[in-house]
Amino acid sequence: MRAHLEEDAAKNVHVAESGRIHGATATLVDFNRCGTPLVEIVTAPDIHSADVAKRFLQLLRQTVVELGLSDAELEKGSMRFDVNVSVRPAGSDELRTRTELKNMNSFNFAAKGIEREVARQIRVYEEGGIVEQETLHFDPGNEESPPLRSKEEAQDYRYFPEPDLVPVQPPPELVDTLRAQIGELPSARIERIAETLSFYDADVLVTGGLDRLWSAVVDAGADPKEAANVLANDFAATGADPALVDAAEFAKLVEARRTVPREAFARGIAAATSPTFLAMEFTQETVVSDLSELDPVIDAILAANPGQVEQFRGGKNGLLGFFVGQVMKETGGTADARVVSERVREKLSAPSR
Repeated sequence: MRAHLEEDAAKNVHVAESGRIHGATATLVDFNRCGTPLVEIVTAPDIHSADVAKRFLQLLRQTVVELGLSDAELEKGSMRFDVNVSVRPAGSDELRTRTELKNMNSFNFAAKGIEREVARQIRVYEEGGIVEQETLHFDPGNEESPPLRSKEEAQDYRYFPEPDLVPVQPPPELVDTLRAQIGELPSARIERIAETLSFYDADVLVTGGLDRLWSAVVDAGADPKEAANVLANDFAATGADPALVDAAEFAKLVEARRTVPREAFARGIAAATSPTFLAMEFTQETVVSDLSELDPVIDAILAANPGQVEQFRGGKNGLLGFFVGQVMKETGGTADARVVSERVREKLSAPSR
């Protein structure tokens, strides 16, 4: 991977007369971003799937933000991606002609653009055609990526170093001092957390900015996997700042996840960033798992839905969720969903009378 500094250039804006379809009658020069410093980071051609590319970009953004280099706000244009794509026969080391998808500002768009361009290039080769080296415009709402300009020679991809700037080689002592100041980088944290969780879970926590809270919650006594699931699924959906959460109180909520009603747990998650948050306000409520209380409700639900009962017994197993949902609705979300699921399945599997 290589990084270099450059300056943003002015851009040409071609203006056509009203009603004119082809060609431009004037060219304006937009100097608004001219001279803005840029850092361009270029990887080697060693990313082999759209998903890996997406994960790499997310990790790169997290690293840039943590180092204080930029806010890396995609919507504001502080960070953009240029994706170069090429395909080759399975098992081959050949580097074939590449195309470039320019100025992408979404992780999902980058992944989708790669998948679309891979499919297009494969189709071109299988039909006996030749992939042209060119820059393409990615349109997420269109199944095509129209070309912006051709790049017929490899030299078109080169960059020119500034002749008045001499190479800088900082002494190793300075590098070591600065490295110690920046702390543990996101990539290192992923590797460390992956010793406890899966690599995927570690990646999600770090790139989502949740790993420090996860570590604190686990240190406070929560199960590592359970804490990861709650943070990545329930807490992340709130969009709240993890730095505002009291880890010790949140750990209590995580540990009570399977014993409190779903609605109470959701309220606890929503309130977790409040400075007065106390888990006991939500964990005091308990789910109903006593069959003497649940059986009458389950029996009433089954009796009220004879058609669905017959469909389930006929092999439509997906209806189990329907029955569980009805019981949960009837009990106001206080029933233990796992107990309800097992009991409903047991009753539906019993011979009908």
